[in-house]
Amino acid sequence: MELAGPHQHHFSPYADNGGTILGIAGEDFAVVASDTRLTDGYSIHSRNVPKIYPLTKNIVLGSAGFHGDVLTVTKMVERKVENYEHNFGRPISCPAVAQMLSSMLYYRRFFPFYTHNIIGGLDDEGKGAIFSYDSIGSFERETFRATGAASSLLQPLLDSQIGFKNQFGVEKIPLTVDKAVALVKDVFISATEREIETGDGLVIHIVTKEGTIVEKFPLRRD
Repeated sequence: MELAGPHQHHFSPYADNGGTILGIAGEDFAVVASDTRLTDGYSIHSRNVPKIYPLTKNIVLGSAGFHGDVLTVTKMVERKVENYEHNFGRPISCPAVAQMLSSMLYYRRFFPFYTHNIIGGLDDEGKGAIFSYDSIGSFERETFRATGAASSLLQPLLDSQIGFKNQFGVEKIPLTVDKAVALVKDVFISATEREIETGDGLVIHIVTKEGTIVEKFPLRRD
């Protein structure tokens, strides 16, 4: 009987639980949306896990990827936001939260959190703000951004419909809340036709100076 050769075992501390985040900033509003599917490969663990986490009245955090790291990151951010309000006696600003999350991610640069993050809210002037990140905390403020499992499907649609990339002679009409929400629904419907880690439901957080409104919309469940 021939003995089997040596076999190397592999271990990864990460898992990809899917999910997609999208953020759009308007003149006086921000829209952050996510699907509700939690997966592991071809298995669906849950159909009702939104990836948007309210931090204040007008700031939300969208986070997807490895669900264990997502929970850790969101709890750390929520605690730091609460500590800021206790220490300074005023709500934290959206740019300050963005910088704080950047520092948190950079601190873990040698063993990064496996998360795709977007901060959405209003800045000090009441204008919509979206901040996107890489895995070790480099971030930038943008008008629109998609991240997560279906980002490669969503981002070209946003480039076309909001950024008007490579389009000439097009009238650039200012984006309204209703148009932004309708666009979010359209791009997620399209993404669920091609991406198995995105689906089941859509949760949309609409941030204005009055507060945050949450809308829900069904997506494909297969």
